[in-house]
Amino acid sequence: MASSEIFHCSVVTPERAVLECEAKFVALPAWDGEVGILKGRAPLLCKLGIGRLRIETAAGTQVLFVDGGFAEMLDNRLTILTEDARAPEELDRQAASANLDAARGLTVTDDASFEARQKALQRARTQLRLAE
Repeated sequence: MASSEIFHCSVVTPERAVLECEAKFVALPAWDGEVGILKGRAPLLCKLGIGRLRIETAAGTQVLFVDGGFAEMLDNRLTILTEDARAPEELDRQAASANLDAARGLTVTDDASFEARQKALQRARTQLRLAE
């Protein structure tokens, strides 16, 4: 991979730096849809949703589950700050399945409870897909 095609990518949670690498392409789950990042992208600050983060490097493609947060692309440096970031092998399929069942059972009484239920469903479904 030519060095002119790469940019720095960092994924950080409150507990730890999850990933520091040189990337060729990153697809991240913004709150309103997937966003693709290449070197030379205009400055960007966006709110993350719950979903799959895909990072293409010289060594291959890495995938992480991310749970909200923010992403900033500035001067060919992508910084992703998220509440949770885990590799598929760190996800527990049984726990995700139990969380999906629990989310389906949540009672909706107002807009806030509806939003909480939707997020719990999306979180559990995404973890199940990535754990397979």
